[in-house]
Amino acid sequence: MEIKNKEILCIGEVLWDRLPSGAKPGGAPMNVALHLNAIGMDATIASSIGNDDEGNKLKAFLNRSGLDTSYIQTEDFLPTSEVIVQLDENNNATYEICEPVAWDNIRLTKELMDKAKKSGLLIYGTLASRNPISRESIMFLLDYSGVKLVDVNFRKPYDSQKVVEELLMKADIVKMNEDELVVFANWYNKHKYDEKSLIKWFASQYNIKMVCITKGEDGVILYCEGEFYEHPGFKVNAVDTVGAGDAFLAGLISSLINGKSPDEALAFACATGAFVATKTGATPNYDMKEINSILSEIKV
Repeated sequence: MEIKNKEILCIGEVLWDRLPSGAKPGGAPMNVALHLNAIGMDATIASSIGNDDEGNKLKAFLNRSGLDTSYIQTEDFLPTSEVIVQLDENNNATYEICEPVAWDNIRLTKELMDKAKKSGLLIYGTLASRNPISRESIMFLLDYSGVKLVDVNFRKPYDSQKVVEELLMKADIVKMNEDELVVFANWYNKHKYDEKSLIKWFASQYNIKMVCITKGEDGVILYCEGEFYEHPGFKVNAVDTVGAGDAFLAGLISSLINGKSPDEALAFACATGAFVATKTGATPNYDMKEINSILSEIKV
């Protein structure tokens, strides 16, 4: 599919991940925007923070990171979002997401509409649509933006089939993990489908041009224009997996926009995700040498 320009707008949650090791900036859309900019892309985040110390700190972090904060709204009556992150014995993360918070109330403004219209790609997630106000803003923008990518992010109880399917019907590209794919299979009683047949069904069911399924340590599978592409991933010593999927997505999108083949894009995306998994928090300082080192290693 053709993306009209390289301007990318990410819309959704910005927050503090409260990890066992301390607080780290997070939120999938913000993470993706930060990773895209670190790779050299032109990405912007649209969201909302509270008029509080945590919001000021988060905005200051984004400014230091070089991310445009012009589309970060401020709420006087809702706090900046915080998420309690628990890590299991394999350093995989589970999340306790507080509500209501500022990003539940992202308002539709003329400036945001103009930005969406100019952007070649709009990246949004399912979580940010848990509240009707933000959901209505996002749904409106999807009618005016270029290529649309939805990052399925099921966090119970924010996994309403009705809401998720409304968001999918607007999308050109979908990224999710293998467990989330099973949820869709359960909705339509597709339990007997093998993995590739299920992905084909999903693409047809929702009229999706590209489907990307991440499978943790088992790598990733991409379905694009009737063809499957796979990568087994890279073996690294994970510190925590927070943000690794967001880094993967940024690596994939940046590679495809820059004309890389699906196989090359998957390899770079897996290396980028693996790099972030070796660091604490979702948005570590980028080191392209480390990423390229991972990329050059033998795949497992």
